Amino acid sequence: MPPTTFDKPTLLQRIVPLFRGFDLLALALVLALMGIGLVAMYSSGYDYGHRFADHMRNLLLALGILFVVAQVPPQKLMALAVPVYVVAVALLVAVALFGITKKGAQRWINLGVVMQPSEFMKIAMPLMLAWWFQRREGQLRALDFAVAALLLAVPVALIMKQPDLGTALLVLAAGLSVIFFAGLSWKLVLPPLILGGLGIAALVWFEPSLCAEGVNWPLLHDYQQQRVCTLLDPSRDPLGKGFHIIQGMIAIGSGGLWGKGFMSGTQTHLEFIPERTTDFIFAAFSEEFGLVGNLVLIACFLLLVWRGLAIAAGATTLFARLMAAAISVIFFAYAFVNMGMVSGILPVVGVPLPFISYGGTAAVTLGVALGVLLSIARAARQEPEGLPAPL
Repeated sequence: MPPTTFDKPTLLQRIVPLFRGFDLLALALVLALMGIGLVAMYSSGYDYGHRFADHMRNLLLALGILFVVAQVPPQKLMALAVPVYVVAVALLVAVALFGITKKGAQRWINLGVVMQPSEFMKIAMPLMLAWWFQRREGQLRALDFAVAALLLAVPVALIMKQPDLGTALLVLAAGLSVIFFAGLSWKLVLPPLILGGLGIAALVWFEPSLCAEGVNWPLLHDYQQQRVCTLLDPSRDPLGKGFHIIQGMIAIGSGGLWGKGFMSGTQTHLEFIPERTTDFIFAAFSEEFGLVGNLVLIACFLLLVWRGLAIAAGATTLFARLMAAAISVIFFAYAFVNMGMVSGILPVVGVPLPFISYGGTAAVTLGVALGVLLSIARAARQEPEGLPAPL
């Protein structure tokens, strides 16, 4: 019988509505990645103090934040765009003026709690640009794209100044994805891509002379130039700057088809892999679970990106579509850059592998991003023409 007005709802009756409309496929993929991350962290970090317990705590925190953010309608998220962006830029300026310097980089600030404001920009940037294009919907002109480019350039320049190339690239990818999906013409997209391709080809061709001692590149710091040159030829300094890349590739190759088995990675446990619980955890995972394990991991990432793009396609507003698409691109960029740098096809830039690498700030940022994605999916399901149920 249905409850009367005097019946007190049970705990289950209170909880079920909170999960109504959740995209179960996306949530299942997130949980699968977190499970893989716990297995990888247990093996690579079992002798690393409390790293496994801390990683589990970080993932639970990210999951809780994801759930809370998913309850917030996209309209309310859009109302937060401008203040969140302004605060994030102000914090970046504060870091430039009186931030904390560690290992030659000025990326942190102490506001009672030491934080890295550039991480917030990974969410604030697409949020701001999606808000801007929503306001200009139906009347977009070249000037509107110029304003969007300026909104993107300011924080990217501040992050590059810290310097933090990895975070700058992720913020740039997030912002450019919003601008592209807002309707930027291919005539403006193709020339930079062609020039970039030609620049990479020239760099590879003239690598001996460009990477010779005493040659300085414009726009890049010395350590960034060294990372690119080390990528092109790790053997130039096998026990120094090339050590990370060489050991990562050895670990990935030694895993073979099926891997050496859980807790049996020799490169990992003999401590040949630097940063084996953070940036280079993919190498440790590859050694123990081989090509098959890598394919499962990559499939989870690609399916989550695909689901994010499907959510973007089914969104009911331009703001929601741009945010969902940008979050999908951010997630792809995280995974691609991390796996690429560990595999030796991209420079080492310090980008974590989502939910696999150790790190609380990155986990929280990804939790917020995926919470926004699930919020957009819930809102779309409430419309007659909303997103179809996952297969």
